[in-house]
Amino acid sequence: MKINEARHEATAVRPQQYPEGSLPEAAFAGRSNVGKSSIINAIVNRKRLAYVGATPGKTRQINFYNVNDEFRLVDLPGYGYAKVSKAEKKSWGSLAETYLENREQLKLIILMIDIRHKPSAMDKDMARWLAQSKIPYAVCAVKSDKIPKASYKKHAIEIIRELELARETPFAICSATKKHGMDELRNIIENYLFDK
Repeated sequence: MKINEARHEATAVRPQQYPEGSLPEAAFAGRSNVGKSSIINAIVNRKRLAYVGATPGKTRQINFYNVNDEFRLVDLPGYGYAKVSKAEKKSWGSLAETYLENREQLKLIILMIDIRHKPSAMDKDMARWLAQSKIPYAVCAVKSDKIPKASYKKHAIEIIRELELARETPFAICSATKKHGMDELRNIIENYLFDK
């Protein structure tokens, strides 16, 4: 996948604000501090395309990024940040849920997990929801630069076991900082968005 152009196309808090057109979309889901924006920036080789908040939980809307006028990467609100009210958590959850359940252009969901830690209860809930949905999904274990390469396999096995992933679920180990695993992640996105 060659990235020639990437731009922010829309920010939405309701379906009427989603971009129009039939471009296929890959959406990123995960905890609010897992680094979705950083991974999106790394995928498209841009430093500041997706906004990286200094405070976890900053993304309270859905951001759509147009790539090559061929597809979109979608940054969903993060879940699990403790310093927000229950009402805010609920509104963020319904925002993401509405998108995930109704967006016809959605072809792939990428669930991001911090490779350093066991998946949280919310991560497990999300993985169960994904397994029951009809939308293809992949798992991306991020922040791999924070652990020794020799321990990748052990951490990956633990994540796969904890999330009860099916054998066929695509799984990538990535680092936005070191750009590790980006080609593999781009290939997963390309395969699902363009039926290759």
